[in-house]
Amino acid sequence: MNFRFPLMLILCGAAFAARADAVDTLRDFVREVKSGRAQFTQTVTSPDGAKKKVSSGSFEFARPNRFRFAYTKPFEQTIVADGQKVWIYDADLNQVSSRKLSAAIGATPAALLAGGNLEKDFELSALPAADGLEWTAARPKAKEGSFESLKVGFRGKELAAVEIVDSFGQRSLLQFSQFKPNVATAAEAFKFVVPKGADVVEQ
Repeated sequence: MNFRFPLMLILCGAAFAARADAVDTLRDFVREVKSGRAQFTQTVTSPDGAKKKVSSGSFEFARPNRFRFAYTKPFEQTIVADGQKVWIYDADLNQVSSRKLSAAIGATPAALLAGGNLEKDFELSALPAADGLEWTAARPKAKEGSFESLKVGFRGKELAAVEIVDSFGQRSLLQFSQFKPNVATAAEAFKFVVPKGADVVEQ
């Protein structure tokens, strides 16, 4: 009797279950984590892989549809969603741009992490574990969009990374550290006040 074939079925079944758990982890995160705060490092790689830009800062969110990215290195930039609009402030240019939340977020990584409808906006599938993380692919159901693919990585139940490939082939990797789920967040963190003298561009 050949015992290897049923053993292979068992092993494949176990591997499938592990990958399926990665999708469940993302679903649980969106359902159970109502707010969060973390530090992040973002690495943007050109389509040919030759050029990289690294930036860092802090990130926090509160569902539904409120988040704040505060970039501190190598330059200051703030992105705030207040539930109605998304504001982007470039400190060096002293310029602010804003647009309605519905137009700015859609099926984007921000929507996936801070609000949106996970099952409505994305098709989820498990990916093989890599770099010590369990990964889930989230493909936007909308045909038009600014990015081609999105992956979310978890270390256990903790959000650890988001990788985005845009429509031009540029790759952005957000790596989170010191992530704290369901923390108390100040309402003021998601209110944007236009700095004095800043140019404002409505989109």
